Amino acid sequence: MSFMTTPLKYEFFIHGLIAASLVGGVCGLIGVYIVLRRMSYIGHGLSHAVFGGAVVSTVMKWNFYLGAGLWGFFSVLLINYVAGKKKIGADAAIGVVTTASFAVGVAIISQYRRFTKNFEAALFGNILGVTSEDLWMITIVALVSALLIGIFYRQLLFTTFDAEVARIYGVPVGWTESLFSLILAAVIIVSMQVMGVTMIAAAIVIPAVVARLITDSFNKIVFLSVLIGIFCGIFGMYLSFHLNVSSGATIVLVGAAIFLITYLIQLLKERTVLPKEGTLPAPLDSVPTHQHPHEHAGFFHVHEHSNHEEDPSETE
Repeated sequence: MSFMTTPLKYEFFIHGLIAASLVGGVCGLIGVYIVLRRMSYIGHGLSHAVFGGAVVSTVMKWNFYLGAGLWGFFSVLLINYVAGKKKIGADAAIGVVTTASFAVGVAIISQYRRFTKNFEAALFGNILGVTSEDLWMITIVALVSALLIGIFYRQLLFTTFDAEVARIYGVPVGWTESLFSLILAAVIIVSMQVMGVTMIAAAIVIPAVVARLITDSFNKIVFLSVLIGIFCGIFGMYLSFHLNVSSGATIVLVGAAIFLITYLIQLLKERTVLPKEGTLPAPLDSVPTHQHPHEHAGFFHVHEHSNHEEDPSETE
């Protein structure tokens, strides 16, 4: 029991524990949408873009969260606009915008040496330096993000699986994407103090990937991803305290270990499951070619269509 109770004697650890659990949970929540959109790289890129905004905010003596938040939000809008051009892909747009923004931050730091220590914390995280103000900001962002995702659940789900079909059904795709971009930017900003720019992407992606390996149900993926994110934050904090290792790095390593264990278990299951007697493996051309969500009898489903099946199958 001393493993659990000893660190709780220190106020800085309690603050860090609360911050890590909140950040882990909200990162796990938005990570589901990012992973299912196959845009895992945007978390990494946007965290670097926000770093530029954080530097500018500090130098100009603006409110850190407001300045960095606006910078991150406009960075995402710029990425979406550039990626919308047919000749430029989303990956290229992210590479150009985020690296340029990060370079702005580095260039300013080189001129204002007195900010170096502060931005080392932004790069690598300083969870043990979390203040009461930081905790309130993290709590507000986590609650508002969860509330908005809950309210606009269907719109976000539609645009995640098939934006073109969502437009046909009257979903305001552009507005929905902008809302999600704002949520993502806010989460990354409040996570910087906890995880650091270099670790945020892993905190967003790993819980969602693990949950995706465990189940195919969208609702279960969201629930598991949030739980895994919270667990990684809490257990990672305890390990970092007892091992005297960086908290942000430990949280990520705990998540990576969970991913490795889950992946190996799933791999063993696939190798041990044999086809039933008298059955044949499904042909390659019977694999669903596309999917999009539908509302049916009060429930929301992802509708999958196969090449040779007349009746579409519905899964959660």
